[in-house]
Amino acid sequence: MEIRQPVPAQIRKSTTNWRVLVVENNTGDREALAAGLRRHGHHVEGVATGNAALQSYQLSDIVLLDLELPDVDGLEVCRSIRALSDVPLIAVTGWGTELDRVLGLQAGADDYLVKPYGFRELMARMDAVMRRSRPQIQAEQVVLRGPLRIDAASREVSLHGRVVELTRKEFDLLHLLASHPETVISRKRIMQQVWGGSWSRRTVDTHVSSLRGKLGGSDWIVTVRGVGFRFGSG
Repeated sequence: MEIRQPVPAQIRKSTTNWRVLVVENNTGDREALAAGLRRHGHHVEGVATGNAALQSYQLSDIVLLDLELPDVDGLEVCRSIRALSDVPLIAVTGWGTELDRVLGLQAGADDYLVKPYGFRELMARMDAVMRRSRPQIQAEQVVLRGPLRIDAASREVSLHGRVVELTRKEFDLLHLLASHPETVISRKRIMQQVWGGSWSRRTVDTHVSSLRGKLGGSDWIVTVRGVGFRFGSG
């Protein structure tokens, strides 16, 4: 990764702090990119290999994936992540032919950025990808339900003061349910608001089960047979 100019002060900072996974083999480039993203308020994890990326992407809001990796073909890493998750992913590489771009997008990348590139362009592309992929949460920014605190701005969840690490979709699902504590939310509505409408009963049930495990009990999310789910009391 080559940043062609210093990070200018006039770049608009995002109103949301993202958890960014930077997958970059070159240590200097990885650290430079991570430093620039942190200056803009984002939380960054940097890894150097494809295998490390496959171990780390689940807790990220967006992945910047260098396709030139030392252990696993970058396109295969991209395909593997996309097969299991819809986390936003931007492929970053020195391969700039039309065929390279097509292969990257077909592998599941949401965007494709060729090195060298400018930091302003990267930030603009990240903003655009996140706008397209993330449902707009219109409810209150901080939801307090007993010992559970859900902050939509920072996308952080804490229980009894301890941070609960959630994936992007787990957070969106929990926030939707907790924002309507007296309402039974149908599976169809959950799929429309959290996943954009692609229907899969198993997807919803799997995420509900994972959330219950991370919150330490099934009482936080109550199943209403034949309808959907509602937020419980924990």
